[in-house]
Amino acid sequence: MADAVLLLAHGTPDSVDEIPDYLSRVTQGRPLQDAVVEEVKHRFAAIGGSPLTHLTLEQGRLLADELGMPVYVGMRNWKPYIADVVRKMREDGITRAVAICLAPQNSRTSVGLYRKTVFAATRNALEVQFIEHWAEHPDLIRAFAERLIATRAAFSAEVGAPVPVLFTAHSVPVRTVQPEPGNDTPDPYSDQTRLTASLVASRIPGLTPGDWFFAFQSQGMSGGPWLGPTVEDTLTALRARGVTNLIIQPIGFLCDHVEILYDIDVGFRQFAAGLGMTVRRPESLNDSRLLTLALADLARNGLA
Repeated sequence: MADAVLLLAHGTPDSVDEIPDYLSRVTQGRPLQDAVVEEVKHRFAAIGGSPLTHLTLEQGRLLADELGMPVYVGMRNWKPYIADVVRKMREDGITRAVAICLAPQNSRTSVGLYRKTVFAATRNALEVQFIEHWAEHPDLIRAFAERLIATRAAFSAEVGAPVPVLFTAHSVPVRTVQPEPGNDTPDPYSDQTRLTASLVASRIPGLTPGDWFFAFQSQGMSGGPWLGPTVEDTLTALRARGVTNLIIQPIGFLCDHVEILYDIDVGFRQFAAGLGMTVRRPESLNDSRLLTLALADLARNGLA
């Protein structure tokens, strides 16, 4: 029996010209207004393109070195597509795999879609253990805390006072987390994102319950209600309370991409500056050793 790990991520286009096709895959063919497409192009170009694919492949390489077994990377909305990667796994003689979505908090609209894509591609030709969520994994929490502690200590020393923290996670459409017909079980995403934030906050020296907050970021531009509160509303409320320095710590993203490099580093910083606030962000996990250990632990347990 040949074992392997399959890491799953959202995917990102390689160039601005590919964005319309990419967005069509994200929306499953639902048309978007031209203004929305142009705004996505602008954000992508403003940061010089998204490094998501490169960074995810590097995370896979680090994990393969740690485990001493093959690690494959498949993307749901762009190359390398999950179906193509699963085909390659079969050609390589892989018979059993653990699939880990690089989105630790489970939601029907994210992890649930990855699961469907993986099992549609394997068609029972591979034995797959799918990791549903790992929002509270100790090494994931330690990884975020490690980055946050360093940034907060330096920022607090610079301004001469403890700096509060705003934890964020990617928003999703409200309709996708409402109970489904015949199933009144709530979608776990909102609770799991807040769980991760609270566990990270508990590891930050001197960070009291009154010093940290939570918001959903990067609401879609295609209309309809999305989970809140938004970061913009939260920044406005915090400034009204006298907050002038703030750290934004995303806890649902494991590497740099547009929602970090543009939404936070450009959009939220500019919005905060307009309010008279200074915002900083800890380094993303990217090649974090603790992240690699978390993924290795998930893989070993999944294959045990």
